[in-house]
Amino acid sequence: MRAPTTDRGRLLLVLAAGTAVTVFTATVPLLRDWFDLRVYHGAVDTWVHHGGRLYDYQVPGTTYGFTYPPFAAVAMLPMALLDLRAAIAVGLLLNLAALAVVVRLLTGRSWRRYGWYGCALGACALALFEPLRDTFSFGQVNLLLLALVLVDAWLLATGRERWAGAGIGLAAAVKLTPAIFIGLLLLARRGRAAAVATVVALTATGFAVLVAPDASRFYWTDALWDTTRVGQLDYVSNQSLQGILARLGETDRAVWALAVLLTLGVWAVRARRAVAAGDWAAAFALTGLTACLVSPITWVHHLVWLLPSFAVLVRTGHPRIAGALYAVLCTSVVWLWFDDASGIDGFLGSNLYTWITLGLLLRLPVGQPSVARPNRARNASAIEPAPSPAAPRTAQVSSQPGPEALGETTAATGTASGPGRGFTLSASSEPTGSTRPAAPNPQSSSARASS
Repeated sequence: MRAPTTDRGRLLLVLAAGTAVTVFTATVPLLRDWFDLRVYHGAVDTWVHHGGRLYDYQVPGTTYGFTYPPFAAVAMLPMALLDLRAAIAVGLLLNLAALAVVVRLLTGRSWRRYGWYGCALGACALALFEPLRDTFSFGQVNLLLLALVLVDAWLLATGRERWAGAGIGLAAAVKLTPAIFIGLLLLARRGRAAAVATVVALTATGFAVLVAPDASRFYWTDALWDTTRVGQLDYVSNQSLQGILARLGETDRAVWALAVLLTLGVWAVRARRAVAAGDWAAAFALTGLTACLVSPITWVHHLVWLLPSFAVLVRTGHPRIAGALYAVLCTSVVWLWFDDASGIDGFLGSNLYTWITLGLLLRLPVGQPSVARPNRARNASAIEPAPSPAAPRTAQVSSQPGPEALGETTAATGTASGPGRGFTLSASSEPTGSTRPAAPNPQSSSARASS
């Protein structure tokens, strides 16, 4: 099937794709009804207006409550001024803004080459990505944390290191998993950035202690160590190494600890190689993959941390691989084993997202330059005019993501002045997918909702 070559044909294709995606997301996926955001709002509202204890709150009729560090609740205090509908609207806008920041940082200015047509198809592709669907449908905070961390990646890659680490520190104060990026800064011997991240995280946590001393005391001495508050480890949405072991019936913590140590060893070797090559994009992508693998619980919506890896694959000339893996993550295929993950098919299928994450950790290209794309005939209304032969140096610059792309700064002479390399996205990484009907449980966990 050939792609349309006229604006009319492109518009019709975009309208058809948008309609199909809308129908798909409204009827087929596991819709979550903003459940986690309702946990946040209910917990904060009860805490502020009704004198309740933050970690005692449960959504009426369920056993789900707040499980984040106290600073997350402090950051969410403005929710107490809003009713639930207004909080949902604000949460949706914040997630859309964070997604725009993430896409901008991962693609730089290369998206302009595809014009409105490519951007519209890209939006349809993003709407199909299950971790994104769940993040929006739950009202989760994953995209906000990813945006904070990628801002630090951009600062490091472009030599603007004065405030690098602040985003990681804030993200780690809201949720513990992003603290692994402080480990990346230490591996990369970026002591200043690591110190900034640590100080910001500790300062934010200390501020939460002042604002909510009782909640802080309970969280750090009790709630943090109570894994039953988060959910069942063997639930199919848990796409971590611990999830694989739990579904196999392996409960020995030593086995999980060994798997984690091996994974961290692979990450350390590959991340140091990426940093040595100045490839901050790959280094941060590898760290996001590792965070998903070693965390005791990685719900499907946490897998938005895989987005930088797909950008790296496309940037290094592997768009078909990126598209195929991305398509699998659009299908919700793991839910086919919601009721029974036994047997070889259950072992392979129920853990498929984890296998993808592990494969990316092992095989993600590291230290490779961006692949220049051949010029193609495009509609003049969709792209900028081609450079003239009299300006070869400008043409060289225009083939790159641009001076503001993550991992790359390009000087006016066309040479890279930053240590890293940027990302570019192509239309071939825009897959489609299908999924199964919703499970009766509205959660991505079978115990506590927010994790």
